[in-house]
Amino acid sequence: MRILVTGGAGFIGSHVADGYLAAGHDVTVFDDWSSGRRANLPTGAKFVEGDITSPRLVELVDWASFDVVNHHAAQASVRASLERPDEDARVNVYGTVNVLACASRAKVKRLVFASTAGALYGETELRPTPETAPVWPESPYGVSKRACEKYLLWANKAGAIKTVVLRYANVYGPRQGTNGEAGVVAIFTRALLRGEPVRIFGDGEQTRDFVHVSDVVRANAVALTAGDGGIYNVGTGIETSVNALYAKIAASLGKTVAPRHDDAIPGELRYSSVDATRLRRELGVRCEMTLDDGLRDVACAFKQL
Repeated sequence: MRILVTGGAGFIGSHVADGYLAAGHDVTVFDDWSSGRRANLPTGAKFVEGDITSPRLVELVDWASFDVVNHHAAQASVRASLERPDEDARVNVYGTVNVLACASRAKVKRLVFASTAGALYGETELRPTPETAPVWPESPYGVSKRACEKYLLWANKAGAIKTVVLRYANVYGPRQGTNGEAGVVAIFTRALLRGEPVRIFGDGEQTRDFVHVSDVVRANAVALTAGDGGIYNVGTGIETSVNALYAKIAASLGKTVAPRHDDAIPGELRYSSVDATRLRRELGVRCEMTLDDGLRDVACAFKQL
């Protein structure tokens, strides 16, 4: 297949592009370097530099040459969305609609969309949380991702293009940056390796569902040919507290430094995990990487930097 990966120089997008190349697909990466890194560019992929919000987007890419668009380009910080909801909407909503319009007009067969889980479901007593749970986003970022999902579901129903939505839990792995709340594994690992102090916001008992990027790659691979019109959680269903995560990372690195606790972040989710039963039953994808194995993978990657 011929595949365009937007945001393909970013953390998750570059791994997805690597997976497609390894499977023998023809891959083009589209990125504006706002968060992507040149070091992440997959060997063997073509590259087009550009902004998904550009009015000239249709001119920047030969859309008709692609069978699938995998859309990972986004403003991905909850905190940034709280500070600039207008910018969050511009990049995530308008940018996604721009990509969708270009792909639909060019008769691209399928669009796979990287969405989010915790930021959509909000605080919920139903955990792990299935796709059928009410959606109550508590940040502009969550709102923008839900708006994108609605546009894609509409396009799929209208027959304009086949779409698949993948709602990610907290993804971690090699190449993850240390900026923002999503990169806690990378933040802790890098700080401990450098002998720097580690901060935990609040009491550290807030939980997250940590899913290794390799499992996310497998979900994106299957989504090339299955899941038409579907929404799928991608996660382990296992909750790990930030305190427990820190302890695991410190132990794996042989460190005994205690973290510092700072004030909690206003509006941060207390608990979050997703039910990926639909992903297993309908697409045959199981998130298999254990947290211990995944953290060792990250540690090895950071030691090589």
